[in-house]
Amino acid sequence: MSDFPEVALSVRQPWAWAIIHAGKDIENRNWREGKLLSHRGRIAVHAAKGMTWAEYVSATEFMRRNGIDYPGFHALARGGIIGSVEVFGFVDWSPSRWFTGPHGLMLRDPMPCPFIPSRGMLGYFHWTESQ
Repeated sequence: MSDFPEVALSVRQPWAWAIIHAGKDIENRNWREGKLLSHRGRIAVHAAKGMTWAEYVSATEFMRRNGIDYPGFHALARGGIIGSVEVFGFVDWSPSRWFTGPHGLMLRDPMPCPFIPSRGMLGYFHWTESQ
């Protein structure tokens, strides 16, 4: 995957799945960081290892209300790269149904990939495949 993005952003499931498979065009963030504001371009989407049952239920209630079919709790890949998406902006408000704020990365052109095990980190990070 020599042309695959070297920079990744870790997102908790099932939101990472929604970015790649359900048209989630905003990734909400609680903080404003200079690197987040200035980064544009394609990034790898890392599905975080952690996901509680309560997080899953809350997210899937949102998806159910919006008519989105989603995978079961144990079917969601975690702890690795699941695809890539283009980051093309940063907003403090959006009419997107996915925006819950207070800030959001604007996303487009998601592309799934075969699962690649990898450790995640906070913020943008250079990822490597785990053994």
